[in-house]
Parts: sequence; structure tokens; C-alpha cells
Amino acid sequence: MIERTALALGIAAALCMSAQDAFAAKATIVLHNDARLARPAETIAIPFTEVKKALPDLVFDQVIVRDAKGAIVPSQVTAMKHVHRGPAEYDDLIFQRDFRAGEQRVTVTIESTSKPQPPFPSKVWAGHVPERWDDFAWENDEIAHRAYGPALAQPVAGKDQMTSSGIDLWTKKVPYPVMDRWYRKGHDGLHTDTGEGLDFYEVGRGRGVGGVGVWDGQQLAVSGNWQTNHIYANGPVRAIFELTYEPWDAGGVKVTERKRFIVDAGQQLDEVHSTFDFTGDSLTVAIGLTEHPAAADVQVSSDDRNKVVALWEKYKDHPPHDELGTGIVLAPEAQFAGFARTTPPAKGRPDSLMLVKVEPGETVRYFVGGAWKPAGKIKSAADWNAYLTSKAARIAAPIRAEINGVQVTLGGS
Repeated sequence: MIERTALALGIAAALCMSAQDAFAAKATIVLHNDARLARPAETIAIPFTEVKKALPDLVFDQVIVRDAKGAIVPSQVTAMKHVHRGPAEYDDLIFQRDFRAGEQRVTVTIESTSKPQPPFPSKVWAGHVPERWDDFAWENDEIAHRAYGPALAQPVAGKDQMTSSGIDLWTKKVPYPVMDRWYRKGHDGLHTDTGEGLDFYEVGRGRGVGGVGVWDGQQLAVSGNWQTNHIYANGPVRAIFELTYEPWDAGGVKVTERKRFIVDAGQQLDEVHSTFDFTGDSLTVAIGLTEHPAAADVQVSSDDRNKVVALWEKYKDHPPHDELGTGIVLAPEAQFAGFARTTPPAKGRPDSLMLVKVEPGETVRYFVGGAWKPAGKIKSAADWNAYLTSKAARIAAPIRAEINGVQVTLGGS
């Protein structure tokens, strides 16, 4: 009798749970990979307004994304505009999915829950570091970067004083966030690998990894350090922030730049949107990668069909630095204008340049980043070139999405 009662209660509970699942608010998303490309950690950003059409009662922190097997997928909702009073404004529902080579479609579900969901451990981070002369730093689970702020350009910085709009790179061997701890290790600790990686990349006044300037055919006119920063999103899947630069002179033309960075988990490259304001005719903007010929054997390769430039450097004087790749992939819609190389002063470091024609007020979209051999993912120049070429192909053939059978345009932040 007790066993029958227990069995009946179990069946009743299961039926109740099934009924709850049946009435749970859900939407089905089908992601189409028409090019059938391999896409590891592909970021999907669906405008929240489109999700709300399918799930009108959906709340910012009460959403679950599941894969086809029912497993929960880490996700976030971006709210890039703070609304002090009135209805909140949400931007995108963001999550990631892997696509195998040849895989044409993937299905996920979105559920509206009755309770807030705890945040997922973050794989990305961005932040202002005033303790180190206004650095702005960011990282994902693959690589780390920083840009130099206004305090570094002032006499108060002492021996550290420097004016540069180049972008620095820090190498990582581990997937967890390291930048906050590394800053606290101090100068010597930051430049010593104790098992997580280190900062050895030299930028100086060069372009580093994706710094820009205006190219006149012979010389590069560049801005000073960033002047303002604003963080719009900070994980767990995507970080978004902007840096602005004061006007600089480019052959008699005053130019300003606003840089928006989109930093996604699992990617070697960040997406950057640079908006240039100036008056007059179009300009040629250069996106640069700094070479280090005194310290490393440098391989440079460029691909005008895919709009890719790649560096692979084998450090000869510092064996622990090993081998490092840096690269740029230009978005298909940009007005590609060729490649160039700066002529550095004696004992200086040249920059390999990707050239782009820009109209006043135009935004240029490009992808920049790096890969360090000891991290174990990309181990040679051939691997790095293949990664960049694959990235260019994925950018040119974006994912399509449907929600409950209705085609939607994916977001871009």
C-alpha cells in the first residue's frame, strides 16, 4: 500500500512538473549557418525587442537559454543606456554557440522564468585602472590588452610619462581573469611569468595591436592618450566599452576618434568600431601592428582578398617570451585601401598598416588581437594565418536567426 501511494505521488508530481513545463513561456530560436563554417564560440546577439515579441512577459534577469539537449547556456542581457526613471531600455540577449564545420543549423530555446537567475562566472572584464596612471584594461579567457590614459601623459607620471594611442597586449596561459591580480603584483611581478603569463609586449609610441592614425602616404599622424572612457557591459559573455580621443592634427585637418570595443569570450580578436569626425574630403586611416625586429624574427603576411594582415614574431633574445601573433581583419563593408609600413627612426619599431578610406563621420569596423604560442591554442604562423582567414570568412557570412519561425536581424551593439 505504501509503495502504491509513493508511486502515485511520484506520478502525480511528474505530471505536475510536465504541466508546468508545458505552460512555461518559451520561444524557439533557430540559428542558420548557411556557409557551414566551423564557428567556435560564435556570439549571438538577438535584439531584446525581438525576443519580447515572442515572450512579452520576459524580464531582464529572468531569462534562461538552453541548448537542444536542455542544458543551460551562459547568457546576458545588455542595457547600455541607464534609465533613471521610466521603462528600462534593454539592447541584446547575448549567448554563444559552437558550430561544427558543415553544421548548417542549431536550435536553442529561451525561457521566461518566475525568479531572477544568478549571474554566470564571467569570461570577460573591462575596467579603468587609475592606480596605474589611468590605464584602461580589458581581457577575455584568451588574451588581455590595455590603452594608455590621460594621467600617463602628465609630468606626475615621472619616468613612466608617455604619450601614445597604441594598444598594449598581455599574454595569458589561463582562462580565468588575471588583470586585477597582475596589477597588484607590481612592476616586476607583472613582467615575470609565474605560470599564468606576463606583460612583455612593447608598444611605446607605435600602434601596438590596433592603434590607428591618419596616413598621408609617407607618415602617420596619431592622437594622444585616450581622454574619456565609458563601460556599457561587463560580462559574463561580452564586455563593451568606449574610449574617446581629443582632436589631433593630420596635415592641417583636425580629426577626432571614438573607439567602441566589443570583447567576447573565446575569441583571439576584439571587434572595434572607430568613428572619425573631421571636415573636408575623405582621409586614409591606418590600423597598425607594431613589429619588434630587434627582439624577434618577424614574419609579416597580408591578404588583400580577405582584408587581413598578420604578424608572427619569434622572440630570440628572450626565450620565455616564445612566439606571438598579432593580427587585423577588416570588415567587408569598409573601404579597403591597401597596406603600408612606417619608416621608424634609428633603432625604432616599424608598424605594419592596414589602410582604409574614411568619410567624415564614418565608422570603420575591424577586428584586432593576438595569440601566444605557450597558451597552447595557436602554435605557429600557419595556425595564426588560418585563424585570421577563418575569422574573415565568418564575418563575411554571418549567422541568420529565426524566433518561432520569424526571421530576425541579429544585433551588433
